[in-house]
Amino acid sequence: MSTHVTDHALGQSRYGKLAQALRDRILQGEWGPGEPIPAESALAQSYGVALGTIRQALALLVEDGVLQRRHGKGTFVTTGVDGASMMRFFRFRGPDEASSRTPASRILSSRLRSASVQECHAFQLAPGAQVLQLERLRSLNAEPCLLESIVLPLPLFGPLADSDSQTWDDLLYPMYQQRCGVVIQKTQDTLSFSQLNATQAKRLKLAVAHPCVLVERQAFDIAGRCVELRTTRGDAYSFKYTAQVQ
Repeated sequence: MSTHVTDHALGQSRYGKLAQALRDRILQGEWGPGEPIPAESALAQSYGVALGTIRQALALLVEDGVLQRRHGKGTFVTTGVDGASMMRFFRFRGPDEASSRTPASRILSSRLRSASVQECHAFQLAPGAQVLQLERLRSLNAEPCLLESIVLPLPLFGPLADSDSQTWDDLLYPMYQQRCGVVIQKTQDTLSFSQLNATQAKRLKLAVAHPCVLVERQAFDIAGRCVELRTTRGDAYSFKYTAQVQ
């Protein structure tokens, strides 16, 4: 059966419209996270387009993080980010400790509340909608290193609101996918500096007004929707930042 993509919007490229059509099929669950999509030749035949057009469409989806190419194996739907990348901003590990170690996590509190105006805008929620707010402490070698406030929209994350946080995994993003069907495709982090208040300092075992790095994150799902707002605080003296410009 042939699937056609027609041009409706003036100035929109055919491969751009084709990329959107393929994205829609992924969002509808035709190909799940980690699954391969059909071969380029099969897709080109299905849509009645040249092989080059299909390759341009797939390149857009790869660039956007929706698809991943695996050399010699094909093109696969992304499995998302694993959530451990926050640690790239800090140097808490000793020289002999494996850099891939995941911090232990403990949920300090979990509550439902009304979304703020800013949260309604970010999550595209109606006024008065509810969100799930989490307070989480992350530790290495039983010592606290990061304090996080996480806000999630409902009902998308309803399965978490109804579950025991003591059974949650140390990494939230894979758990979002397993329990809520939400794949975190990309994140956007904004860094600034602040000071710890009394409660924050006590939880991180630091002095009141100790300087901290403030990481404000927006996480987006495979549909491009913002599905998580996260604020992370860590010791500013453990902060590190590396940038490479070529």
